[in-house]
Amino acid sequence: ERAVAEIFRVKNRPQFDPLIVHTTGLERAAEFLQAVPSWAEALAGRFMPGPLTLLLPRNDRIPDLVTSGSSLVAVRLPRHPQTRALLEALPFPLAAPSANPFGYISPTTARHVADQLGDRIPYILDGGPCTVGIESTIVGFEDDRPVVFRKGGVSIEAIEAVIGPVVVRAHSTSNPQAPGMLKSHYAPRVPLVLAEEGKVAEAIARYRDRQVGVISFSRRLPELPADRQAVLSSAGDYAEAARHLFAALRELDALPLDLIVAELLPEVDLGRAINDRLRRAAAG
Repeated sequence: ERAVAEIFRVKNRPQFDPLIVHTTGLERAAEFLQAVPSWAEALAGRFMPGPLTLLLPRNDRIPDLVTSGSSLVAVRLPRHPQTRALLEALPFPLAAPSANPFGYISPTTARHVADQLGDRIPYILDGGPCTVGIESTIVGFEDDRPVVFRKGGVSIEAIEAVIGPVVVRAHSTSNPQAPGMLKSHYAPRVPLVLAEEGKVAEAIARYRDRQVGVISFSRRLPELPADRQAVLSSAGDYAEAARHLFAALRELDALPLDLIVAELLPEVDLGRAINDRLRRAAAG
């Protein structure tokens, strides 16, 4: 438990926000779970290893601090070969949140981690840039209904294709049921406002007297300097946009700006998860 407590201290993370536990397979996860229900096996067979986390009943081998006292534990099977090699070498699962100060933009490269936490941690395992870019989707069950507790790297459409219609849980202001559910999260230091899809030019027109940066889905604005714009995907690809989202937020957050305007994406595919991150960043 001392090691787990150190995670909360280093990140300045409140202990009411639970952690995700990582391992290499459901057979190893069974060591600390009460059971693996059929719906979890179905999702794991389709999306694991990968950016999916399952909320499952735990046994007493998982400390209360990891789950913030909940009887459920968030379980993920990472896909990255270096992470898997590390987990294979350990005789226990690994509790691991994103390596950033609590509430700030998530890192997607080792340099991001070093910039934020380099003076607080002894080692950084550099596996290259994140291939998905946004956090995992978290799925559990409530009253015999599948529930998405956090939108993420597996789309809701893809999940529903496997287990049928799901309920999407709202954000929490305190005592979240799963990791990453707080309403304010992923926030830059520069204030961020949202613009509806295709309405970025109208939004920045309201701030003509201020230094404004823009995050857009696929198109640059000719009226704004290129170095104050970040385009998530010139091809309009949702997966590419997700990979670039947090790096774009960091890039603009490092500039001497008064405001960042971010364009919302269509509410389909990974656009839903990207919009979720932008809305919570704007709430920070």
